[in-house]
Parts: sequence; structure tokens; C-alpha cells
Amino acid sequence: MTDDAPTAEAPRTPAPVDPGATPVVLEAIVKQLCVAATYNRQEVTLAPHILYTRHGELYVDGVVLEREGRPPKELKLGTFKLAGLHPLRITARRFERSGLFRPGEPRYRGETLMAVAD
Repeated sequence: MTDDAPTAEAPRTPAPVDPGATPVVLEAIVKQLCVAATYNRQEVTLAPHILYTRHGELYVDGVVLEREGRPPKELKLGTFKLAGLHPLRITARRFERSGLFRPGEPRYRGETLMAVAD
């Protein structure tokens, strides 16, 4: 016998975020310093431009400056789930605000915790 009654989805639990990750990203954004971490099993160095929330989880948008020690073929602004960047560490490498970053985009409205200054 099958039960055709609709089933309620269990609420998703956000992935745990290293409690030290948020202050690292905030400091990096304010001082315009790059961060390094492993993301999807690849070592990345990125210039974090904004920290924001989406669906209750923290995200960082930044320009990847190196992946596995090599510069990318093309600079792009990428989105990274903060919980996926580990171990997250600040570097001494400075960055300038990228023209790829558009802080006025609707997806950031009301969700921004910190962004690079103009």
C-alpha cells in the first residue's frame, strides 16, 4: 500500500562555518588583502569584494587571482560559500577594487555585511 499524502521537506540546516572565517574575510575586505584557502579541493587565492547572506548562509564574492598557484586565463568575479573555504587565511597580497564588482546589484540589497569601499 502506498501513501499518496504529500510529505513535508525537512528544513535544511546550514553548513557549519568556521567561526574564525568571518572575521578573516571582514578584515581582508577592509584592508583590501587577499585570502587563500582550499575550495572544491583546489588551492585558491582571491580578492574578496563582498560578504553577504543568501538563504541564511554566508557567501563571498571575489576575484580569483590564483588557482593551484597559477593565474586564471580570464579574471572573473566568483561566488564562494564561506563554509567551503577552508582553512581560510589572510595574505599580505593587496588588491584594488575590480571593475567586475557591481555593489548595486539586486542580489546584494539588504544582504551585505561588508563590501570594499569605492
